[in-house]
Amino acid sequence: MGKMNISQQIKTVTPGLLICFIVTMLGIYLADLIGILLVYIKFLPAGSASPISGIFVSILIGIIIRNSVGLHYVFIDGVKFALKYALRAGIILLGLRLSLVEALKLGAWGLPLIIICISCGLFITLFFTSKLKQSKRLGTLIAGGTGICGVTAIMAISPVVKAKDNEISYAVANITIFGLVGMLFYPYLANVFFSEEPIKAGLFLGTSIHDTAQVTGAALIYSQMYDIEKVVDVATVTKLTRNLFIIAVIPFISYLFYKGKSNLGNEKIIPKWYKLVPLFVIGFLFLSLIRTIGDMSASNIGNAFGLFQPEAWEGFYSFWSSFGSKYMLGLAMAGVGLSTDFKMFKGLGMKPFYIGLIAAVSVGIISLTLVSLFGHLIVI
Repeated sequence: MGKMNISQQIKTVTPGLLICFIVTMLGIYLADLIGILLVYIKFLPAGSASPISGIFVSILIGIIIRNSVGLHYVFIDGVKFALKYALRAGIILLGLRLSLVEALKLGAWGLPLIIICISCGLFITLFFTSKLKQSKRLGTLIAGGTGICGVTAIMAISPVVKAKDNEISYAVANITIFGLVGMLFYPYLANVFFSEEPIKAGLFLGTSIHDTAQVTGAALIYSQMYDIEKVVDVATVTKLTRNLFIIAVIPFISYLFYKGKSNLGNEKIIPKWYKLVPLFVIGFLFLSLIRTIGDMSASNIGNAFGLFQPEAWEGFYSFWSSFGSKYMLGLAMAGVGLSTDFKMFKGLGMKPFYIGLIAAVSVGIISLTLVSLFGHLIVI
């Protein structure tokens, strides 16, 4: 495709991008519909976002299409294009969602607590991946999803470790299932241990549940069940701060993945340090810094960068971060689903599922312990 001119390349990728777009929109619609239905039947409190991400539904739809009617060759180039470029664009735009100012709200004690929870999630997952003799790529994806920010972390790590489509699909399903269980069960567990202590309850929910939407859902359940609204704010700040660590964890987890590997000449193949920091992570960090400066200037001088009203600035970063997370990552994940043949799952078995279970339970226990011991030191 490299020798084609621009117009030929556009014609080649358009059919595949179009089907990815259709699958993405259908995934977003069905995920939102599931959320509305769960609120309607009072399974979730009013105001809850759908606990099922459109990304996850898009993958499922893509898998169903690929394994029922198949994927015609005319779509393949466009699907590959979405997998590579839409994924990176989506991750870069996610930087606008995260402000470094949020991390400062947790103070000197909050950040170490989050770092320990993330570290334990990563190392426990990788340890059991090795013990159960499973794919290191798959274990790395599950570790990132469990330790940092669910599906988004899996998407960000997958190109760095050159993950296969079936491994990405399995990891996303793994994280979604255990995140849902945590969302429904942990609010009640938080009340048992931290009744009338909203900061501790919010810290626990924000550090123990995988995905941002699931953390918000759990906090809303707690807030409405026990009439303590502050839990929502604390859980949200904690989760957004945890998400910021994707900047540091991707290079680190990439190093762990390549450590010990060797080529045919038995030489170490750990890439140069700058290759462990993908360009899309630098883009993510740059937009996160832009968001931070914009928020700080809006707070201190009234206008973001001295130019934009706070409402206009909020509308700008909300639109583009949502565009990245919903549509760009949706396109990429539709591509993952459309590329995933059930035949590729042969050999994976149930062991990766057990790894995800061990990781989720471990992070929950560690979070509960740390918040119990040190939660009283944190003021938000």
